[in-house]
Amino acid sequence: MWRRGCAVLAVVVVRSGVIVAAQVDPEWWSSGRWNGRPIGEVLRRRDVTAVFRFLHARGVSYGRIAALVGVSPNRAAEIAKGVRQVTAYEVLERIAAGLNIPRLAMGLGRDEDADVSRAPGHRVAEGGADRSLASMAVNSLASLRLGMDEALASASVAPRQLELIEESASEHMRVYPSASPQVMLSLLAADCREVQVLSLRRQPAAVQARLSGVAAVLATMCADALMRLGEVAEARRWYGTAIHAADDSGQAQLRVLVRAQAAMLPYYFGDPTQAVALADAALAVTSIASSPGALAAAGRARALARIGAAEQARSGIDQARRLFDQAGDEDTDVAFRFPAKRLLLYLSGAYTWLGDTGEAYRVQDEALRLYGSAPAVPIDVALIALDRSMCLAQDRRATEAAVTARDAVADLPETQRTEIILNRATDVVTAIPDKGQRGAAAMLTDYVRACRERARRLGTTAALGP
Repeated sequence: MWRRGCAVLAVVVVRSGVIVAAQVDPEWWSSGRWNGRPIGEVLRRRDVTAVFRFLHARGVSYGRIAALVGVSPNRAAEIAKGVRQVTAYEVLERIAAGLNIPRLAMGLGRDEDADVSRAPGHRVAEGGADRSLASMAVNSLASLRLGMDEALASASVAPRQLELIEESASEHMRVYPSASPQVMLSLLAADCREVQVLSLRRQPAAVQARLSGVAAVLATMCADALMRLGEVAEARRWYGTAIHAADDSGQAQLRVLVRAQAAMLPYYFGDPTQAVALADAALAVTSIASSPGALAAAGRARALARIGAAEQARSGIDQARRLFDQAGDEDTDVAFRFPAKRLLLYLSGAYTWLGDTGEAYRVQDEALRLYGSAPAVPIDVALIALDRSMCLAQDRRATEAAVTARDAVADLPETQRTEIILNRATDVVTAIPDKGQRGAAAMLTDYVRACRERARRLGTTAALGP
């Protein structure tokens, strides 16, 4: 059977019991695509594995391919699986001829040259063999160069694709503060997978740096959401991933930020001395004043106050204020930014643990004024209210402390009554004096227990999936 002067090979295959005619059409070699790329690029690379798979996907059996190119069916299958590579020039010629692939498409020279060289009695003129070998070497190098160009082009992420990923991460940062951690983990998972797939391929350095920057931001949000849910071990692993990605990005401020954020985990769920160490590591990244640096300093001061290092804590408060004055953010509710109201949130914790309730109340009032009556970041307001409850307990106002703490939890949407909040409410219970005031503590304890039970029934974590 012939069409436009080119042979078309008829093949019969069976699919689900139905006989279907499949063909090796020469036009495939000029217009076909494999894995989203023109088949011509595969031919220039002499990627016989991809050629065999391309044909098989179009209904040509490996046995039929083997018969066409003059190899055994087992060898054809091995080539298709990538177990065996084809590099011998004469085998490549045989494959091109058997599958009716234009020789030039595989860098094998013109068809008429091959016909002449194979003609009976043909002799190569003196010196012609050397020129022929040189020509083959040049052609081989040209093919290799084309293959390298293709590898570089196929590895690079399209500029708009990278922009879309970055825009998606920015949108997550915008909605994160007001969304429940369960919802955020589900949203973040898709972007994490996309960045993972792209990062597994070789990328140009500038592209990889941007991908690593996005990965650091996404991983930090995952870690923070897991921390809020009380998934401490998994949160720690994600913070480790975030630090690794930030370091790979080469962005100094991002490296400071992820370490400062990671310091929150041991502050709320571990040894506050580790929070101090992480904050110190963040501040050591760069001497340039920045908003993440102010965050790290504020977190360090709060952790120092919690472990009772009063003098160092007060010095840390001064450092945080100074860095904020130099580089703090303007008012915003975007995740991981550090406006004045978030500085006051951290200072509220520092003064509370120092036992300076008068200064703590003042800072808390100012912070609540900045957050407003309908705060976009409800968890921050709840944490400030729980600091106030701690101060009330220290001032021996146990009933007020318990009621304030209970209200702080109850005012949150149910999906945001997470372990970070309930654990802080438990701190209030611990701060209530023992003598004569256990009724208030018992009331708060019962409420926290009921919230935890409710969270277990609802299910608190949203798996990221494979």
